[in-house]
Amino acid sequence: MSIREIVVVPDVQYPLHDARAVRNLWHYISVTQPAEVLIIGDFMDYPAPSRWSKDTRAEFETDVFRESEGGKALLADLRQGYDGPIKFVVGNHDARPRDYLRKYAPALADSRAFDVDVLLGFEELGIEVLQPFSEVAPGWVAMHGHELRGLNQIPGRTAAAKVRKLDRSVVMGHTHKLAVSPETVGVGRHRRTLFGFEVGHLMAETKAQYLAGGVANWQKGFGRLIVSQHSAVPVPVYVERDSSFVVDGTRYGAIKRNNKGHFITSKETRIAP
Repeated sequence: MSIREIVVVPDVQYPLHDARAVRNLWHYISVTQPAEVLIIGDFMDYPAPSRWSKDTRAEFETDVFRESEGGKALLADLRQGYDGPIKFVVGNHDARPRDYLRKYAPALADSRAFDVDVLLGFEELGIEVLQPFSEVAPGWVAMHGHELRGLNQIPGRTAAAKVRKLDRSVVMGHTHKLAVSPETVGVGRHRRTLFGFEVGHLMAETKAQYLAGGVANWQKGFGRLIVSQHSAVPVPVYVERDSSFVVDGTRYGAIKRNNKGHFITSKETRIAP
Protein backbone atom coordinates (compact mmCIF):
# COMPACT_ATOMS: atom_id res chain seq x y z
CA MET A 1 0.00 0.00 0.00
CA SER A 2 1.42 3.38 -0.96
CA ILE A 3 1.58 6.40 1.32
CA ARG A 4 -1.52 8.57 1.10
CA GLU A 5 -2.58 11.88 2.60
CA ILE A 6 -5.77 12.93 4.35
CA VAL A 7 -6.24 16.69 4.66
CA VAL A 8 -8.18 17.56 7.80
CA VAL A 9 -10.14 20.81 7.48
CA PRO A 10 -10.66 22.37 10.94
CA ASP A 11 -13.35 24.67 12.28
CA VAL A 12 -14.14 27.16 9.48
CA GLN A 13 -17.30 28.54 11.11
CA TYR A 14 -18.64 30.32 8.02
CA PRO A 15 -19.29 33.28 7.77
CA LEU A 16 -16.71 34.01 10.48
CA HIS A 17 -14.01 32.37 8.37
CA ASP A 18 -10.66 33.69 7.19
CA ALA A 19 -11.55 33.78 3.49
CA ARG A 20 -7.94 34.08 2.33
CA ALA A 21 -6.77 31.14 4.46
CA VAL A 22 -9.63 28.95 3.23
CA ARG A 23 -8.91 29.92 -0.37
CA ASN A 24 -5.23 29.00 0.12
CA LEU A 25 -6.19 25.62 1.61
CA TRP A 26 -8.58 24.89 -1.27
CA HIS A 27 -5.72 25.71 -3.65
CA TYR A 28 -3.38 23.33 -1.80
CA ILE A 29 -5.99 20.56 -2.07
CA SER A 30 -6.51 21.20 -5.78
CA VAL A 31 -2.76 21.09 -6.43
CA THR A 32 -1.88 18.05 -4.31
CA GLN A 33 -5.08 16.02 -4.78
CA PRO A 34 -4.93 14.15 -1.45
CA ALA A 35 -6.52 10.73 -1.05
CA GLU A 36 -9.28 12.23 1.09
CA VAL A 37 -10.51 15.47 2.61
CA LEU A 38 -11.96 15.24 6.11
CA ILE A 39 -13.96 18.24 7.35
CA ILE A 40 -13.82 17.79 11.11
CA GLY A 41 -16.90 19.84 12.03
CA ASP A 42 -18.13 23.38 12.74
CA PHE A 43 -17.83 24.25 9.08
CA MET A 44 -20.77 26.57 9.78
CA ASP A 45 -21.17 28.96 12.70
CA TYR A 46 -24.98 29.36 12.81
CA PRO A 47 -25.10 31.87 15.70
CA ALA A 48 -28.89 31.71 15.57
CA PRO A 49 -31.11 29.98 16.17
CA SER A 50 -29.46 28.32 19.13
CA ARG A 51 -30.00 27.95 22.84
CA TRP A 52 -27.46 30.77 23.31
CA SER A 53 -29.52 33.25 21.29
CA LYS A 54 -32.97 32.11 22.47
CA ASP A 55 -35.13 35.08 23.55
CA THR A 56 -32.43 37.61 22.65
CA ARG A 57 -32.08 40.16 19.87
CA ALA A 58 -29.55 37.89 18.16
CA GLU A 59 -32.28 35.34 17.52
CA PHE A 60 -33.64 37.60 14.78
CA GLU A 61 -30.39 38.90 13.28
CA THR A 62 -29.34 35.99 11.08
CA ASP A 63 -30.87 33.83 8.37
CA VAL A 64 -30.07 30.11 8.38
CA PHE A 65 -30.92 29.65 4.71
CA ARG A 66 -28.90 32.64 3.51
CA GLU A 67 -25.88 31.55 5.57
CA SER A 68 -26.27 28.00 4.29
CA GLU A 69 -26.16 29.19 0.69
CA GLY A 70 -22.85 30.90 1.42
CA GLY A 71 -21.46 27.78 3.08
CA LYS A 72 -22.65 25.63 0.20
CA ALA A 73 -20.91 27.95 -2.29
CA LEU A 74 -17.69 27.62 -0.29
CA LEU A 75 -17.91 23.83 -0.47
CA ALA A 76 -18.67 24.05 -4.18
CA ASP A 77 -15.41 26.00 -4.60
CA LEU A 78 -13.58 23.12 -2.91
CA ARG A 79 -15.33 20.56 -5.09
CA GLN A 80 -14.50 22.50 -8.25
CA GLY A 81 -10.81 21.72 -7.77
CA TYR A 82 -11.09 18.31 -6.09
CA ASP A 83 -13.18 15.30 -7.12
CA GLY A 84 -11.92 12.86 -4.48
CA PRO A 85 -13.74 11.71 -1.32
CA ILE A 86 -14.92 14.43 1.06
CA LYS A 87 -16.13 13.32 4.49
CA PHE A 88 -17.78 15.50 7.10
CA VAL A 89 -18.09 15.13 10.88
CA VAL A 90 -21.00 17.21 12.22
CA GLY A 91 -19.91 19.71 14.87
CA ASN A 92 -21.97 21.34 17.59
CA HIS A 93 -22.27 24.58 15.59
CA ASP A 94 -23.32 22.68 12.45
CA ALA A 95 -26.10 21.06 14.47
CA ARG A 96 -27.45 24.24 16.07
CA PRO A 97 -30.48 24.70 13.74
CA ARG A 98 -31.44 21.01 14.04
CA ASP A 99 -31.00 20.96 17.81
CA TYR A 100 -32.98 24.17 18.22
CA LEU A 101 -35.84 22.69 16.24
CA ARG A 102 -35.88 19.52 18.30
CA LYS A 103 -35.83 21.41 21.59
CA TYR A 104 -38.21 24.27 20.90
CA ALA A 105 -40.43 22.90 18.11
CA PRO A 106 -40.68 19.16 18.83
CA ALA A 107 -43.74 18.79 16.58
CA LEU A 108 -41.39 19.52 13.65
CA ALA A 109 -38.48 17.46 14.96
CA ASP A 110 -38.92 14.69 12.38
CA SER A 111 -38.13 17.11 9.56
CA ARG A 112 -34.58 16.92 8.16
CA ALA A 113 -34.86 20.35 6.57
CA PHE A 114 -32.47 21.85 9.12
CA ASP A 115 -29.89 19.07 9.16
CA VAL A 116 -26.56 20.45 7.94
CA ASP A 117 -26.20 17.90 5.13
CA VAL A 118 -29.54 19.04 3.71
CA LEU A 119 -28.89 22.75 4.26
CA LEU A 120 -25.51 22.53 2.49
CA GLY A 121 -26.52 20.13 -0.27
CA PHE A 122 -24.17 17.25 0.52
CA GLU A 123 -25.90 14.87 -1.87
CA GLU A 124 -25.36 17.24 -4.79
CA LEU A 125 -21.73 17.87 -3.80
CA GLY A 126 -20.93 14.22 -3.12
CA ILE A 127 -20.04 14.74 0.56
CA GLU A 128 -20.43 11.86 3.03
CA VAL A 129 -21.46 12.40 6.65
CA LEU A 130 -19.13 10.49 8.94
CA GLN A 131 -20.36 9.35 12.34
CA PRO A 132 -18.27 10.39 15.36
CA PHE A 133 -15.61 7.85 16.41
CA SER A 134 -15.42 6.39 12.89
CA GLU A 135 -12.03 4.99 11.90
CA VAL A 136 -10.37 7.25 9.33
CA ALA A 137 -6.90 5.65 9.26
CA PRO A 138 -5.32 2.57 10.86
CA GLY A 139 -5.70 3.07 14.62
CA TRP A 140 -7.23 6.55 14.23
CA VAL A 141 -10.77 7.75 14.92
CA ALA A 142 -12.28 11.14 14.10
CA MET A 143 -14.60 13.26 16.18
CA HIS A 144 -15.46 16.92 16.32
CA GLY A 145 -14.68 17.10 20.04
CA HIS A 146 -17.93 18.00 21.77
CA GLU A 147 -19.12 14.40 21.90
CA LEU A 148 -17.08 13.63 25.04
CA ARG A 149 -16.99 16.21 27.82
CA GLY A 150 -13.88 17.94 29.03
CA LEU A 151 -11.64 20.73 27.70
CA ASN A 152 -8.03 21.52 28.51
CA GLN A 153 -6.49 24.93 27.88
CA ILE A 154 -3.17 23.37 26.86
CA PRO A 155 -3.12 22.66 23.10
CA GLY A 156 -3.30 18.94 22.38
CA ARG A 157 -4.26 17.82 25.87
CA THR A 158 -8.02 17.72 25.22
CA ALA A 159 -7.40 15.23 22.42
CA ALA A 160 -4.97 13.31 24.64
CA ALA A 161 -7.74 12.85 27.20
CA LYS A 162 -9.98 11.40 24.48
CA VAL A 163 -7.15 9.02 23.53
CA ARG A 164 -7.09 7.63 27.05
CA LYS A 165 -10.86 7.09 26.99
CA LEU A 166 -11.01 5.51 23.53
CA ASP A 167 -7.66 3.66 23.41
CA ARG A 168 -7.23 4.97 19.87
CA SER A 169 -5.39 7.87 18.31
CA VAL A 170 -7.84 10.76 17.91
CA VAL A 171 -8.06 13.58 15.37
CA MET A 172 -10.47 16.34 16.36
CA GLY A 173 -11.44 19.99 16.04
CA HIS A 174 -13.59 21.99 18.47
CA THR A 175 -10.81 23.47 20.62
CA HIS A 176 -9.40 25.79 17.91
CA LYS A 177 -5.94 24.66 19.05
CA LEU A 178 -3.30 23.12 16.83
CA ALA A 179 -1.08 20.50 18.43
CA VAL A 180 -0.10 16.85 18.59
CA SER A 181 0.04 15.28 22.05
CA PRO A 182 1.40 11.69 22.28
CA GLU A 183 0.31 9.17 24.89
CA THR A 184 2.32 5.98 25.45
CA VAL A 185 0.19 3.13 26.81
CA GLY A 186 0.67 -0.55 27.63
CA VAL A 187 3.63 -2.33 29.22
CA GLY A 188 6.73 -4.14 28.03
CA ARG A 189 6.62 -5.36 24.46
CA HIS A 190 3.00 -4.23 24.27
CA ARG A 191 3.84 -0.55 24.70
CA ARG A 192 2.53 1.69 21.92
CA THR A 193 2.25 5.39 21.32
CA LEU A 194 -1.11 6.90 20.52
CA PHE A 195 -1.69 10.50 19.43
CA GLY A 196 -4.17 13.22 20.25
CA PHE A 197 -4.32 15.59 17.27
CA GLU A 198 -6.14 18.91 17.47
CA VAL A 199 -6.23 20.60 14.07
CA GLY A 200 -6.74 24.29 14.84
CA HIS A 201 -9.20 26.60 13.11
CA LEU A 202 -9.64 28.77 10.00
CA MET A 203 -11.62 31.62 11.53
CA ALA A 204 -10.98 35.33 11.27
CA GLU A 205 -10.74 36.02 14.98
CA THR A 206 -11.75 39.65 14.55
CA LYS A 207 -15.18 38.50 13.35
CA ALA A 208 -15.79 36.59 16.60
CA GLN A 209 -17.60 39.23 18.63
CA TYR A 210 -17.63 37.00 21.70
CA LEU A 211 -13.86 37.49 22.03
CA ALA A 212 -14.58 41.18 22.67
CA GLY A 213 -11.16 42.24 21.43
CA GLY A 214 -9.37 39.71 23.62
CA VAL A 215 -6.86 37.10 22.53
CA ALA A 216 -7.86 33.44 22.79
CA ASN A 217 -5.29 30.64 23.02
CA TRP A 218 -6.17 29.50 19.51
CA GLN A 219 -3.91 28.53 16.64
CA LYS A 220 -4.85 28.95 13.00
CA GLY A 221 -4.01 25.98 10.81
CA PHE A 222 -5.11 22.58 9.57
CA GLY A 223 -4.06 18.96 9.79
CA ARG A 224 -2.51 16.29 7.61
CA LEU A 225 -2.60 12.57 8.26
CA ILE A 226 0.12 10.74 6.34
CA VAL A 227 -1.27 7.21 6.11
CA SER A 228 0.52 3.93 5.45
CA GLN A 229 -0.76 0.37 5.65
CA HIS A 230 -0.64 -0.01 9.44
CA SER A 231 -0.28 3.49 10.85
CA ALA A 232 -0.67 7.22 10.27
CA VAL A 233 1.53 10.18 11.17
CA PRO A 234 -0.13 13.45 12.29
CA VAL A 235 1.29 16.63 10.76
CA PRO A 236 0.03 20.04 11.93
CA VAL A 237 0.31 22.92 9.45
CA TYR A 238 0.35 26.40 10.92
CA VAL A 239 -1.29 29.24 8.99
CA GLU A 240 0.54 32.53 9.37
CA ARG A 241 -1.00 35.91 10.05
CA ASP A 242 -0.96 36.69 6.34
CA SER A 243 -3.04 33.51 5.82
CA SER A 244 -0.28 31.70 3.93
CA PHE A 245 1.32 28.42 4.98
CA VAL A 246 4.18 26.15 3.98
CA VAL A 247 3.95 22.43 3.20
CA ASP A 248 6.96 20.40 2.05
CA GLY A 249 8.93 23.50 1.14
CA THR A 250 6.18 25.18 -0.89
CA ARG A 251 4.33 28.27 0.30
CA TYR A 252 0.64 28.46 -0.50
CA GLY A 253 -0.74 31.99 -0.59
CA ALA A 254 0.94 35.30 -1.34
CA ILE A 255 3.21 36.66 1.37
CA LYS A 256 1.64 39.78 2.88
CA ARG A 257 4.72 41.18 4.60
CA ASN A 258 7.24 43.92 3.91
CA ASN A 259 10.96 43.38 3.69
CA LYS A 260 11.32 43.93 7.44
CA GLY A 261 9.03 40.99 8.09
CA HIS A 262 6.08 43.07 9.27
CA PHE A 263 2.61 41.99 8.20
CA ILE A 264 0.92 44.47 5.90
CA THR A 265 -2.55 45.11 4.58
CA SER A 266 -3.38 45.20 0.87
CA LYS A 267 -3.34 49.02 1.01
CA GLU A 268 0.21 49.22 2.29
CA THR A 269 3.30 49.15 0.12
CA ARG A 270 6.56 47.41 0.75
CA ILE A 271 9.26 49.41 2.49
CA ALA A 272 12.24 50.13 0.29
CA PRO A 273 15.53 48.43 1.29
